[in-house]
Amino acid sequence: MYEPRSLKLLDRLQGLFSRLGIDYPVMRRILQVKLTMDARRVPTIVGKSKQSSDSSTMNERNQFVRSLWVYAIYGALCSVFMWVGDNYFFQMSLTFGILMFIIMTSLISDFSSVLLDIRDRNILATKPVHRRTLAMAKALHICIYLIMLTGAIASIPLATALIKYGIVFFLIFVVELILMNLLIVALTALIYLTVLKFFDGEKLKDIINYVQIGLTIAMTIGYQLLSRMFNLIDIQVTIQPKWYQFYIIPVWFAAPFESVLHRNGNLIFTVFSLLGLVIPILAFMIYIRLMPSMERHLQKLADPGGRPSRGRGRLPYWLSRIFCSSPQEQGFFRLAWSMMGNERDFKLKVYPILGFSIIFPFIFLFGSGLGGGISELRGTGKYLFIYFSGAMISTIIMMLQYSSKYKASWIYKALPISDKVQIYRGTLVAAFVRLIMPLFILQGIIFCFLFGVVIIPDLITAGLGMLLYTAVCHFLLHNNLPFSRPFEAVQQSAGIKTLPLMLLLGGFGVLHLVMTRIHYGVYAYTLLLIVLNFFVWHPNRKLFGKLTRRVGQE
Repeated sequence: MYEPRSLKLLDRLQGLFSRLGIDYPVMRRILQVKLTMDARRVPTIVGKSKQSSDSSTMNERNQFVRSLWVYAIYGALCSVFMWVGDNYFFQMSLTFGILMFIIMTSLISDFSSVLLDIRDRNILATKPVHRRTLAMAKALHICIYLIMLTGAIASIPLATALIKYGIVFFLIFVVELILMNLLIVALTALIYLTVLKFFDGEKLKDIINYVQIGLTIAMTIGYQLLSRMFNLIDIQVTIQPKWYQFYIIPVWFAAPFESVLHRNGNLIFTVFSLLGLVIPILAFMIYIRLMPSMERHLQKLADPGGRPSRGRGRLPYWLSRIFCSSPQEQGFFRLAWSMMGNERDFKLKVYPILGFSIIFPFIFLFGSGLGGGISELRGTGKYLFIYFSGAMISTIIMMLQYSSKYKASWIYKALPISDKVQIYRGTLVAAFVRLIMPLFILQGIIFCFLFGVVIIPDLITAGLGMLLYTAVCHFLLHNNLPFSRPFEAVQQSAGIKTLPLMLLLGGFGVLHLVMTRIHYGVYAYTLLLIVLNFFVWHPNRKLFGKLTRRVGQE
């Protein structure tokens, strides 16, 4: 069995665990199994490279450890802020903001299964294993993961701190990283516990997905607020104290550098420093105290939940009749609708992407600030930032190939399907109607409030552009039947394919901007998009089928 090096380090502390009442040999074996399973799981950030012909060799490779170089690259980008100037508060606030964002999103996307693992209770709780041993194994599992993850991300920033600022700066950095990780684990677990307490079964699992999306959005917005805290005047960074700054967590961990090394006795830095010391320790103590309660509530994850109401199937039924022509296409529309709404792994990987699509237009819209208020937006062309809501369409379309229930794809061959193009078209239309169109409509309503109803023709044009862009993404990315491949087969090169498609979406936006400079240009562009969408999407036209078959043959 796979033998992690971290276990060999723990062996030196065997006596300490024994004095704490921990059955060390049992705990070690549990950890070894957990880490072996982690080694075979592919991290979200890198996907999976080509499948090896020797599956046993592939299984023994630690995919997470092999992915740490990607996190190290992010850490190298963070260290850039540490080389510029000597304003420790500004530099370290940005550094900790980026570090917290990367670590917390990675914890959400790749390691929620550890915090929400019920296998210990189902398998080991019936065996003669003490509850304290199980709790320690789970806590160490999380700590080992975070140490490797944080070590990879912070290795270059720590080296920069030691070389440029000295040993004291380095030691403060290490302490603050430990406190930051304590707070991340505690906050994530306590949010999950709150959800677990009030909900159960399938509803709970849905809410957990939404909480993960909310955390991702909150971290992104928090990073934007962090960058707005500072005013850059003549290369000198100044801070203007505001009440909301006490809720921006990265500044808590940056303040000690200013207080200790620059001996800045400003009250605001002292308060930030105390918050960064007290809150993480207090939150982690609360988490440890509530861990038995969380273990009890985790059992709700095994509950199947109540039966869905009969009315829930009516919406996809009516939508399929509106947007699809043939009965077969309508059937695959409803199948894809159900898969996207019910499959846990798909939602866990795709729904956070939708969260980014929601906030990207507003990040760029308000990126330069609004000194004159919302009224200064009227009459400008900034409403074209709504194209950023489609930045993740290519990734969503790419993920339609994958499913945790991929073994059921034999149904495609068993059914008497006259043309497999109907499978692709029904699935693609369902993805657009369920995932993309509602977000665009919501953002369009907000943009109408900000810019006025005069932009409605431009919003219609942008919507038609995204509809055409969705079809183009399908033609360039899809060569497998929907939901027919495992998530473990996601290749790193597949993610790279989406980058040129994002540039293509930018081309739609630039062309739209050019047309706004021409008299009746927007209406001409809208007419062109209508014609193109008609030829691409119309069921009686063969263009969709020809392009889909050509991609499938490639």
